Amino acid sequence: MAASTESFYLGFDFSTQQLKVVAVDGNLSVVHQDNVQFDSELPEFGTQGGVHVHADSLTVTSPVLMWVKALDLILGKMKNAGFDFSRVKALSGSGQQHGSVYWRKGTNQVLRDLQPGKSLHELLKGGFAVSDSPVWMDSSTTEQCQYLETAVGGAQRVADITGSRAYERFTGNQIAKIYKAQPEKYEDTERISLVSSFAASLFLGSYAAIDYSDGSGMNLMDIFSKQWADSCLEATAPHLEERLGAPVHSSAVLGLLSPYHVTRYGFPEDCKVVAFTGDNPGSLAGMRLQEGDIAVSLGTSDTVFLWIKEPRPTVEGHIFCNPVDRPSYMALICYKNGSLTRERIRNKCAGGSWEVFSSVLRTTPTGNNGNIGIYFDAMEITPSAVGVHRFDKENTKVAGFSAQGEIRALVEGQFLAKRVHAEKLGYKIIPGTRVLATGGASSNKDILQHAVPFLFFHTQVLSDVFDAPVYTIDVANSACLGCGYRALQGLVAESGVSFAEAVRKAPEAQLAVTPTPGADKVFAPLLRRYAELEERVLQESKQ
Repeated sequence: MAASTESFYLGFDFSTQQLKVVAVDGNLSVVHQDNVQFDSELPEFGTQGGVHVHADSLTVTSPVLMWVKALDLILGKMKNAGFDFSRVKALSGSGQQHGSVYWRKGTNQVLRDLQPGKSLHELLKGGFAVSDSPVWMDSSTTEQCQYLETAVGGAQRVADITGSRAYERFTGNQIAKIYKAQPEKYEDTERISLVSSFAASLFLGSYAAIDYSDGSGMNLMDIFSKQWADSCLEATAPHLEERLGAPVHSSAVLGLLSPYHVTRYGFPEDCKVVAFTGDNPGSLAGMRLQEGDIAVSLGTSDTVFLWIKEPRPTVEGHIFCNPVDRPSYMALICYKNGSLTRERIRNKCAGGSWEVFSSVLRTTPTGNNGNIGIYFDAMEITPSAVGVHRFDKENTKVAGFSAQGEIRALVEGQFLAKRVHAEKLGYKIIPGTRVLATGGASSNKDILQHAVPFLFFHTQVLSDVFDAPVYTIDVANSACLGCGYRALQGLVAESGVSFAEAVRKAPEAQLAVTPTPGADKVFAPLLRRYAELEERVLQESKQ
């Protein structure tokens, strides 16, 4: 084991605003980390928040060469800091999901012949048919989404095949737009990569395959056969399959690191490149989710990550192939009304104080005397509805609750929604299920020590609704940390070593709270009622 401890594993994350790297050793301790901020360190590209928002306010892109130059910068920073590249045994990484890169014809040969005396951004300056890549923030492809759903047989049919209905940010619809609006650039494209497989290509020195997990976010891949879906390809662009290449499983070793990096930075010749994946799958790995686990990230928008075995795709939420367990799946559900809504109710009902807010949660009855609230200040994603809707125990709509009832209705309603939608996608609570609370306050150790009681009582409601213990986990840099873990796992995956076994030395999540005895009996009928009332709200919003 001594030799293993002396080895390093790198995880990179090409996110929206920055490029990050984490190095872990054989004991999974972080030994180095660094980042490049796109706006401030690469000002020549003129981005704001790492992107260009176009005049129509719908089209959002990022310069491909900015990402390439960021890799030059971060590897240079590591070299200047004395990082010992010779100890790196494997590397992997992640990229912001859905973004696409269009390699110009002939560029694969350029990648194979990279000259170590020059920077990557110099060598690849003419290598892209589309210089500004569409990214996940883009919402300009409504026409293409409608066409795909019509061609394939409806929104649910697209979800049944690809794991999600047609979404504007999803890669296939972006490709369709480029084919229609810029056919000459599509014709000049030799390979289309996701941001993740593009980044892997820079290390591999040839076009890297798209992995199953990130490939699930394209509206192009059959998530069950793990092959490109012919009906979706045909509705997108001609000769697309040859431009995408065959997808691979997420723990696949793609090959050896390019000689360019061996010579320029001193990596070992036998350093392996493990398939890169999306940032959300990378975060699942970084949080070390297991079968039956659910991660709830509480932020400006709330996000739920699920590990599931038997997915049931719906027109809400997303199902991806699991990045660390081939037979399994992960689901992702996004909610727009997160912390801003909680802060509004805090200001209105608790005088702006989280202490008062938490005290109310502690002293009001579990189940809120049967009162249920649905709080969609902004148009919600899951489901697509807006407005504040309050119901008494008889399911009668009411104008308002008391201040105390409003606070509990908000918190219980938000968590009831998360469990209802998770179970719609095939999530099942099993023995050993854990709820991992992440984001915002959840990584604040002072709060966990109850200097401020907000999180404790917030997570108590979460635990009661899910009837499972809640753990907290520090998810700073979770995507690149997860990819450092995945780099290590990639070396042993083919010999049958599971991800959980490969990362058993990583820091454990910390137990925060366990369910209140009897809470499951209170919430079982409330879950059924919430599902019915939310559907009622959704139908009323369509009238």
